[in-house]
Amino acid sequence: MTTPRRSTGNRLAGSTSRLAVKKMPSRQFPIERKIQNLEDELNAFNERIAELESEGHRGHAMDVLKANAIDLARQIDELRCLIVVPTKKGEPS
Repeated sequence: MTTPRRSTGNRLAGSTSRLAVKKMPSRQFPIERKIQNLEDELNAFNERIAELESEGHRGHAMDVLKANAIDLARQIDELRCLIVVPTKKGEPS
């Protein structure tokens, strides 16, 4: 039996075939919880954008949704940068 792997790239492609399984660790730091919440919100935006695009919608509302999705992605990136710990060369990780 094969397991579906998480693909990179366009998150809008194939969004209808994804399983809605959330694996939350038993203990999370507040920043990780915030990232998870933002990712959930971003996924909702992306699904709505894909739905509207498939129906042929264009215009200001689509631009606003896309701008909000980009802003959420930026916030997620900023938070992820806070939890990355750089290591010096020669030091064990």
